[in-house]
Amino acid sequence: MKLGFLTACLPQLPLTDIAAWAADNGYAALEVAVWPQVGGREFEAGHIDVAHFDADQAGQVTDLFAKYGLTLSSLAYYENNLHPDEDRRAEIAAHVIHAIDAAALLGVETVGTFIGRHPGLSVKENIALAEQTLPRLVDHAGERGVKIIIENCVMEGWHPDGYPGNIAYSPELWEWMFSLGLYLNYDPSHLLWIGIDPVTALKPYVDRIPHAQAKDTQLDPAARNRYGFFGKTLSREHPWDEGWWRYRVPGLGQVDWNGVVDALYEGGFTGVLAHRTLSPLIVD
Repeated sequence: MKLGFLTACLPQLPLTDIAAWAADNGYAALEVAVWPQVGGREFEAGHIDVAHFDADQAGQVTDLFAKYGLTLSSLAYYENNLHPDEDRRAEIAAHVIHAIDAAALLGVETVGTFIGRHPGLSVKENIALAEQTLPRLVDHAGERGVKIIIENCVMEGWHPDGYPGNIAYSPELWEWMFSLGLYLNYDPSHLLWIGIDPVTALKPYVDRIPHAQAKDTQLDPAARNRYGFFGKTLSREHPWDEGWWRYRVPGLGQVDWNGVVDALYEGGFTGVLAHRTLSPLIVD
């Protein structure tokens, strides 16, 4: 198992500088952000321009990672593949295709994204929409030897009332998405606050997890007693302001990291555990 991080936390740096910094600081891998452009939301960055990528550029990236002894673990484009606007949904799908093609050129096994959700539809209606939308992406990836991995982030900020905006948040939904040929980019931090034991949930599915995330969650039960499970309503300052929990770096929350790592090892996981932060970092 190798330790890495998602490059989206360093949108101000080029990939060359990030690779050098990662190697100097003991990381073994990078999950590379490939959004179409830098800007917009905090977790977006574009460290490889996959929409205009060719074999020569793939060679340059491969040489960069070899120079610093790093593994390029996955390409990351976490977007709403069930976006309510059909034109936007088509743009997102096209960029997922670009990411898959770039991964194939690089010899990278996985491309990470979200299933997402149309907030105006029920979960069952979203599942029907996903079953119309996602198979062609899965087929395209399979033809190029790439796996699409779905992170189990709840993405509550994508729903106007803070309900799940990414229908991949529970083992029940994982089993459904596995039936479509999708894989899981496992992140224990999201499970903790929705009442699911991250270790118990992990154990049956390690063979469907080619990549994993390292992020923690700190819970505040006293605040939950005020706001309820779904978080703030009247006093919510932004879509992600639940008010009774927050994400933390591993070890500063309540995820059982010994249990998570043991379960991954015992299940035969040999991939990358990539640290993820949602806020940009400043690196001198």
